[in-house]
Amino acid sequence: MGITRKTIAVTAATLWTSPEKARVIDEDAIKNPVKLENWIEGLTYSLSLELCNNNHIQSQVLYGEEVIVLDERGNWSYVLVPSQPSSKDERGYPGWIPTGQLSKQLPEPGNRMVLITDHDVPMTNEDGVMSIALSFQTQLPLLQERERDYVVWTPNGNQLISKSSARLQPEEIPFGTGEDLVKEAERFVGLLYLWGGMSSYGYDCSGFSHNMARAIGWTIPRDAHDQLKEGTVVDGEWEKGDLLFFAYEEGKGSVHHVGIYYGDGKMIHSPSTGRFIEITPLKGTIYEEELCGVRRYWGNKG
Repeated sequence: MGITRKTIAVTAATLWTSPEKARVIDEDAIKNPVKLENWIEGLTYSLSLELCNNNHIQSQVLYGEEVIVLDERGNWSYVLVPSQPSSKDERGYPGWIPTGQLSKQLPEPGNRMVLITDHDVPMTNEDGVMSIALSFQTQLPLLQERERDYVVWTPNGNQLISKSSARLQPEEIPFGTGEDLVKEAERFVGLLYLWGGMSSYGYDCSGFSHNMARAIGWTIPRDAHDQLKEGTVVDGEWEKGDLLFFAYEEGKGSVHHVGIYYGDGKMIHSPSTGRFIEITPLKGTIYEEELCGVRRYWGNKG
């Protein structure tokens, strides 16, 4: 098939390594509508760990985002995600998504975007009936601004979003500071880690840093090893919002983790399967031993 563009038609579509990697326990994550909370709550520690150790999941993509469809196999589509820079493909992050979670509907270019600023935000039709819940950082094109809500384009037709849970992006998006990045990150302390997670229903370590940077206007690579290759090298004093990278073999091996510098010798991060986003000191920990680099993205307009 030729290259086509489609949009994500569920709250968050999980990007699988191959169609065969989706298990029976994952059904709530591969249908339309998805039930992300049910899926995550139904995963035992060992089943969650399989997502990582057996390379089941690559990433996730939020509602309304465009993807490039390169191939189809049965009920699955092989896609690239342009919003997630990756060394795996210069056009965007690759992976498989159930075709039923994609829509052929595409937005008209040029509209300002409405940004979801809370978690699990209901989207409704004109009659007030909820159609879908949205993750933090979902972006949808504005069609009309009303007193209390925004009318937005979606793959499922025009919908309403309350102004209390969203904001209209300015035509020129401002870039935030390291302080701003930390403030966004603090909101998710206590959220359960999810391998491959890229929504406010669960983040992995680099998904967390990617999305917190995105929340203040910066687009950075999706994965930790790619994030380490870009940004500004920090050799001197760390500042809030700097990204801290960790590698095996006491910092000399392959990169396996990233956190956000919180200040006062602490970092905020999404640690690992079975654990929750936390603020933790570095001194005297394995993280201090494995630190392999520090990068600053905020302030780096290049």
